[in-house]
Amino acid sequence: MMRFLDGTATARGAPLILVVDDDSTTRMLLRESLEAGGFRVEEATDGERAVERFADVLPDVVLLDVVMPGLDGFETCRMLRTLPNGIGARVPIVMTTGLDDIESVNRAYEAGATDFITKPIVWPILAHRVRYILRAAQGSDALLRSEERLAEAQEMALLGYWDWSLADGVVQRSDALLRMLGVSRAEFARDSKAMFARLDRDDAQSLVVAHEGATQYGEPFSLEVRWQHPDGAVRILHEQGAVDRDATGKPVRIHGTTQDITARRAAEDRVRQLALYDPLTSLPNRRFFNEQLALSLAHAKRLTAPYGVLVLNLDRFKRINESFGRGAGDDVLHEVALRLERALRLPEFRAQVAGAAASVNLARHGGDEFTIGLAGLAEGADAARVAERLLELIATPMMVEGQETVLHASIGIAIYPTDGEDADALLMNADSAMHLAKREGKNTYRFYSPAIHARSSEKLGMENGLRKALERDELVLYYQPKSCAITGEITGVEALIRWDHPQLGMVGPGEFIPVAEEAGLIVQIGEWALHTACAQLAEWRAAGFNNLTMAVNMASPNFAHAGFVGVVRAAVAAAGIPPERLEIELTESAIIRDVEATIPMLRALTATGVRLAVDDFGTGYSSLAYLSQFPIDGLKIDRTFVREVATRPEAAAIAKAIIAMGRSLGVEVIAEGIEDEDQASFLRDAGCHTMQGYFFGRPMSAANIESRLLAGMAAVGA
Repeated sequence: MMRFLDGTATARGAPLILVVDDDSTTRMLLRESLEAGGFRVEEATDGERAVERFADVLPDVVLLDVVMPGLDGFETCRMLRTLPNGIGARVPIVMTTGLDDIESVNRAYEAGATDFITKPIVWPILAHRVRYILRAAQGSDALLRSEERLAEAQEMALLGYWDWSLADGVVQRSDALLRMLGVSRAEFARDSKAMFARLDRDDAQSLVVAHEGATQYGEPFSLEVRWQHPDGAVRILHEQGAVDRDATGKPVRIHGTTQDITARRAAEDRVRQLALYDPLTSLPNRRFFNEQLALSLAHAKRLTAPYGVLVLNLDRFKRINESFGRGAGDDVLHEVALRLERALRLPEFRAQVAGAAASVNLARHGGDEFTIGLAGLAEGADAARVAERLLELIATPMMVEGQETVLHASIGIAIYPTDGEDADALLMNADSAMHLAKREGKNTYRFYSPAIHARSSEKLGMENGLRKALERDELVLYYQPKSCAITGEITGVEALIRWDHPQLGMVGPGEFIPVAEEAGLIVQIGEWALHTACAQLAEWRAAGFNNLTMAVNMASPNFAHAGFVGVVRAAVAAAGIPPERLEIELTESAIIRDVEATIPMLRALTATGVRLAVDDFGTGYSSLAYLSQFPIDGLKIDRTFVREVATRPEAAAIAKAIIAMGRSLGVEVIAEGIEDEDQASFLRDAGCHTMQGYFFGRPMSAANIESRLLAGMAAVGA
């Protein structure tokens, strides 16, 4: 006899989940996630097979995809519910689909679905969600199976029943209900109105209306009410009632259930918190801030009061990631968030810089950017004092990887209603002001003004600089080694572009590539990088390094360009390198943007002899169904999964699934962003072919790569 993860026992062992999906990769990911959560998994590839498998294995829960060829999920659900002997009547059926419109949700429940999960699936809470559904179903089955265990099952489910006779007004309540409500039978009057005294006033009125509808018109009811428990806590109760009628159709009895759903509501609140809060800093995220901003602006409009929006962006934060690694960068962001939160939550801070009546909303808006909403300002200029203090706060030295580091930030300020009357306008204008602060030297703040749009000097300056950068030979390529997972030997490199700016120094691609894309320069820059990388590979081959592969990541506009295949062919021919030694990396988002156009383009590239790899794989769920159609040679596991493979089971399960999928398709699997031995060991044991990251080598100049290669040859010779 084994026990479920929720403590209930079963002779069959761990709960069995039947996964029904026509996409093999989705089934694989679901299996990995569920098995990591302690479940057994059976699979069915379509609706017809699901009905057959259901009768064979009798699962505890069905995870059913909606969109499938042939018998779709809705019809499959209906058929399962009507199987002979009622074997499918009570098994939880959870729909999984990318459709999230109300009509699809309604169709799912009308077909008999127990619950509904939209894609992309939030993998960390999938097992918990299934476990909760399974636990609720087991409680319900226990009630139906055994009258003798009714009281015990109701206690477990926090469920009680009641029966109200309309003829004499007597209400019978189960012992389980009385215990749940925290009252004895003696102190709880048996008439129908007794419980109203402890209900929230508005909820009590709603229940009165429901009872009146039941007694007068025979209408069933279902609603939630807040109950003041004798221990002082407020419980959330779900009240449900049905009506019995006599031969004339007159209501004579109302019976129903009361369930304490406080814990369920708390769990739902927790899920909402996960959706609305940033997991790294625990601050509200962009979505939550935008919701709060809309409410705050509505309040400010009623009061005809100013409201300030600040956008704070750390200056040159990418240097932290490049110098110390992304883990250190995350630590820095966490520390900055703590500093901001501590300051903005202190009453004395608000009193000193913004007035005692000020209130604050703080959020991480994404990356190294934070947003702040300021209500209760006496005037817009109060926001400047807040910005000044925040700049001082951020500039306080902090330790990063044992080194004292000083950060700076740029802040943009927009004031309602002068600079915008809605959330989008204020955020956009505050962001424009922040970029102006960066253009004018960083470590400062700027208020938005209409002139900002007219000037846009930074973008124009960078655009002009980029146009001249190619002429002045200011663009350079760095190379990051890629190593064999088994031998550790360098098998190839990835070319990474940098801008050796005459004033700014070495500028990373994150700062100028977006400007290049907006200015229409990215295709030209991409072609330069491709030709330069091929020429460098030719030099290395001439020096005797014949087994290297050169990977070049091409942006979406390059891939979409009509002459891209010809550019690749010309670069290979000009350098005189074997085409199979060039690997073109394309992001997953780029190749799934237009699948019908992508497949012919990929086949044309393959015909030139070059290798193709999908970069950042694992983030674009919609591409999984098309993967087998793409003529690719490699998959690069997205670094977000690699970073947590040794610490988070869900990330490990997904990484293993991607590796297994890549190996089954006969393509090379590359893991990027490896920073320590634990990550490398896990991926090596999982069957990853090639590894890349700071643990094996940072991006470096061509001369440094050649030194590493020479050292490797010397070691072999020794």
